[in-house]
Amino acid sequence: MRALARGAASVLALVLVWGLLAWALGDPQRAPGPQQVLPALWQGLVSGAMLPDLGATLRRVGLSFILAMGLGTAAGIALGLAPRLDRWLDPWLTVFNNIPALVTVVLCYLWIGLNETAAIAAVALNKVPLVTIMLREGVRVLDPGLSEMARIHRMGLGARLRHIILPQIAPHLAGAARAGLALIWKIVLVVEFLGRSNGVGFRIHLDFQMFDITGVLANALAFVAVMLAIEWAVLGPLARRAARWRAP
Repeated sequence: MRALARGAASVLALVLVWGLLAWALGDPQRAPGPQQVLPALWQGLVSGAMLPDLGATLRRVGLSFILAMGLGTAAGIALGLAPRLDRWLDPWLTVFNNIPALVTVVLCYLWIGLNETAAIAAVALNKVPLVTIMLREGVRVLDPGLSEMARIHRMGLGARLRHIILPQIAPHLAGAARAGLALIWKIVLVVEFLGRSNGVGFRIHLDFQMFDITGVLANALAFVAVMLAIEWAVLGPLARRAARWRAP
């Protein structure tokens, strides 16, 4: 509860700084402050106008997140346990991790078409290398004593994963989840901006065409609020729980 109160106070301070900057600039059309954006946000939520787009974006984020975490975790563990394979594929990870998200999105739309499959695949593919690298590094620092114990007792791969590997890489898994989710939803907005007919990114595209900066900020803040709620209610507690076993 104390952490939640501290987080709320920090967000409030950020809103106050935003208000001061907007007041100093003195241009409500080009630099709207909280007094313009927050009422627009509230009206959009209360009227329900924002909810379908929020739901569409949240669904894309969820599917892309599950796909990226599943593939990246499996690949990261495999590369961490197979150093020879890792040496061969490490340049591949470097290349794929540095391909701009915009390029991946455009190529998926060109190859697959302007549909949901292309949208979700583009986002997931862009984040799989990052998750793979983070989990691989976690496997690399596994306690060799525990690994030797598992070898002596002839533990199978399933038992090793459950009792030896996963508990040790849980903090890395939690870190990959938090970093991946933060990046995924931003890429989802790009996907929607370029080629979807609904979602927060699509709505921002319409506001951009109308030069409605207040609308752009209101729609962006709506999903930022959703991500903050997920961080505070789900990912933050999971990350603390994952690291609890390391406490003295």
